Amino acid sequence: MTILSEGAFGQAARSPFSALGIGEPYDNSLIYNQAMGGVGVSQPQYWFINNQNPALLVFNYYTVFQAGALVESRTVKGDTTKVENVNGNLNYLVLGLPIKPGKLTTSIGLMPFINRNYKLEYFDEVNNSNPADTVVVVEQGSGGLAQLYWSNGVRVHDNWSVGLKAAYLFGSVNSEYTNTLVTVPHPTSYSIAVDEQTYIRGFQFTGGLSFSQDSIGTKKDLQISMGLTYGFKATPRAEKTTVFERRFVSGDPITSDTIYSNRGDITIPSNLTVGISIGKPSKWSTGIQYTMQDWGQFKDITEGDNQNLGKTWKFSAGGEFTPDILSDKLFNRITYRTGISYGIPPFLINNNELKDFGINFGLSLPAGRSSFDLAFTTGKRGDRSKNILEETYYKVYFGITFNDQWFIRRKFD
Repeated sequence: MTILSEGAFGQAARSPFSALGIGEPYDNSLIYNQAMGGVGVSQPQYWFINNQNPALLVFNYYTVFQAGALVESRTVKGDTTKVENVNGNLNYLVLGLPIKPGKLTTSIGLMPFINRNYKLEYFDEVNNSNPADTVVVVEQGSGGLAQLYWSNGVRVHDNWSVGLKAAYLFGSVNSEYTNTLVTVPHPTSYSIAVDEQTYIRGFQFTGGLSFSQDSIGTKKDLQISMGLTYGFKATPRAEKTTVFERRFVSGDPITSDTIYSNRGDITIPSNLTVGISIGKPSKWSTGIQYTMQDWGQFKDITEGDNQNLGKTWKFSAGGEFTPDILSDKLFNRITYRTGISYGIPPFLINNNELKDFGINFGLSLPAGRSSFDLAFTTGKRGDRSKNILEETYYKVYFGITFNDQWFIRRKFD
């Protein structure tokens, strides 16, 4: 029997799927993207930083600062178990600076890249014991990677812009396996544990391309945009240490020995995202987006090719609508958003792919040039009949956006 233990506060709510590979990947969506199902790689934004495609930074004519937080709830169900846990964290800090408005914009930011947070408990029998001895096995993991990045967007033509993002990945992921003998009359007062800690440091680069054409349609008031990003394969350096311990039941170590230590590279596979959107600037827009990545190409420094990861893809569709941005009434100046997403995460559970379907909506409450941003996501991934486990999730995003003019040379007549 498997028991999924409840989680505590950390970077994200616990998910058993984050046990695979080095954890669960985040995307680069900020709150307004999340509210539209993740759409953004082709969508120019004047009041928000487009964190999905660095080529679209050229549309930011003002200095923009954005901060976001996330609260999420996950419910994991098995044949005989059901566990709920709630968690929250600061999701991102992002700053965009127009060096030459409309021509060159730079952005720096800090946000998660990979998360690991899980705990599994189950009973097992000791081989060749008579009568059979029973142990409680606990598998748990924690940690993750963050990315500190620098992005630049450059307009190379009236309709074309390009961009480059350089992200420094850093952090550590931990896996721990503990066995405790519980058979009566032979219970022990100590447990055996194997602790694996991997420290990771390195760079990842992403290129972006954007095409945008204004003044189309019968009234010449529409804008069509297309975008593409390519995340290059990354091979950050990693240091992995495995420690064998005997512990008291309280968790305090009795003896501790390092049985393995190694340095090398891990491989994070490349990814490709394409999208197209159409809209009326400052009024409405809608778009679709497709992302693919082959996590079957992931390699660990000690395990080589990973057998529990596969190809992943995600399709998103969404849009936003502002009734009247110049209205004196608040509700007419609110930007409303909604979207859906469907895809296959990289995890292979019970040798089957997961399916993930999400529904999203949100809004931005204006305050001058700035805004208070909200988004809500609900969805489900996995199927008990195919994957043993299924997970239902709810995510609430809170954020603020500030727009201002910096580094403007004042002129007087």
